[in-house]
Amino acid sequence: MKMKKLLFDTTSEHKTSLGLLVLRITFGLTMAFSHGYPKMMKYSGMSEKFYDPFGIGSAASLILVIFAEVFCSILLALGLFTRGVLVPLLICMLVAVWMKHGGDPFGRKEMGLLYTFVYVALMITGPGKYSLDARIAEKM
Repeated sequence: MKMKKLLFDTTSEHKTSLGLLVLRITFGLTMAFSHGYPKMMKYSGMSEKFYDPFGIGSAASLILVIFAEVFCSILLALGLFTRGVLVPLLICMLVAVWMKHGGDPFGRKEMGLLYTFVYVALMITGPGKYSLDARIAEKM
């Protein structure tokens, strides 16, 4: 892909894929580095008191959230296994919004809802042509 085509091609498919690329990178890396990475670095302090919505234990719940927020988010940013990695991310956000913060005011839920709706949109559209998924599909 040439830089000129990436920047100046005005076809609808190009614009859509460029928009999806921006969403994937922005929401993937923001989730990974603003939310997941800090949890990973504070694992020992958080593992005994982390929210446990499914009764599997605080440490196991935290590990699943770190997996989603760090590893799945990085794969999302790359556009690799996009729809598959969106599943744990959506579960994570739905638990945060409706279970952990279910009784909280809208302001506490707003960030989780924003992530949720972007993840739903990406689940519907897929990653776009500027993704590793698209590169793999081209070779198959």
